Amino acid sequence: MKRSVRSAQNVSRMCFVCGTENQSGLSARFLELDDGELLGIFVPRPEHQGYPGRLHGGIASTMLDETIGRAVNLRDPDAWGVTVELSVRFRKPVPVDGEVTALGRITRDSGRIFEGTGEIVLDDGTVAVEATGRYLKLPIDRIAGDDLDEREWYADPRPAPDDVDL
Repeated sequence: MKRSVRSAQNVSRMCFVCGTENQSGLSARFLELDDGELLGIFVPRPEHQGYPGRLHGGIASTMLDETIGRAVNLRDPDAWGVTVELSVRFRKPVPVDGEVTALGRITRDSGRIFEGTGEIVLDDGTVAVEATGRYLKLPIDRIAGDDLDEREWYADPRPAPDDVDL
């Protein structure tokens, strides 16, 4: 099913998940979809596997945590999620031989705390990993302090597609 992409979210220089200069990280990107969901995408490398050919569960959990936590930006561009609680259920192995796709959304927003769900979806549409989480909503300057500037947080330089096939 084709889904329209509204925009790409910012990335950073050294974040483990989205950092463009972090050689150990995932170099993930996050695309805001027109239906209120956030799409997180990354291509795993061999060092991201647990068992041979399978994405490590901690990496899958990290990707879902980031995708759900960033989904609040669709409603409130100045808010970011700091993880309070994350629950992950592994249903199927995630192969490391192609792009990993995570979807996230906000299910409840009570002002200071928000909740969300997300899943990693395989190429055939099967849900491989699902997560629920609770997050404290904070502005980015409260999370990063004075260390945040335009050299650390900037528009994703990769062109965003007009739509994605999910």
